[in-house]
Amino acid sequence: MKTISCMSIDENLLRSFGAEEKTFKKRESIFKEGDHAVYYYQITKGKIKLNNYNEDGKEFIHNILGKNQSFGDALLFLNQYYPMNAVSLEASEIVRLSRNNFMEMLRQHPDLSLEMNACFSQEIFYKLKMVQSMASQNPIQRLTGLLNYLKSYHDNDCAHSFPVQFTRQQIANLVGLRVETVIRTLKKMEKEGIITFKDRKILY
Repeated sequence: MKTISCMSIDENLLRSFGAEEKTFKKRESIFKEGDHAVYYYQITKGKIKLNNYNEDGKEFIHNILGKNQSFGDALLFLNQYYPMNAVSLEASEIVRLSRNNFMEMLRQHPDLSLEMNACFSQEIFYKLKMVQSMASQNPIQRLTGLLNYLKSYHDNDCAHSFPVQFTRQQIANLVGLRVETVIRTLKKMEKEGIITFKDRKILY
């Protein structure tokens, strides 16, 4: 079973419960770590990065999401603050629905709650698998864990069919390695047949 790419709710349904469209410029903040979770967000255009910075200013990327994917959903049920930032990587359009209206929509459409439970369960499963890989000192295992996690959001299981849309620096930030280490490790993974390269893009 593939990971449901976060929730993707029909936009007309979202609008019928009062959702509004927002546009964001490249590098514009959508919310910051410590902000209170008050909206359901769904991407209609562009790419969004979820990240943190440690005390030394080093970036750690949690995920990069695109069209029809949502983010920040789980926090709406906890009434908590965001533990990460959301930043647009390019000019983006987002539909957002207030927390109260979102909850009312779920009450009136309980089938969405079942979908969301399946989504959260799959996300937790693959994130736990990735955390296991991140604990390894072996960079190949770290990168393989990340690639398995990213590929879990897509339908094609065939080898070398999944194009990785991240830069080497973004991958390094996702797995907590130096970009030089990532570049060397990717070359080694290519020699071992784990990945291939096409037009400088990684295929897994």
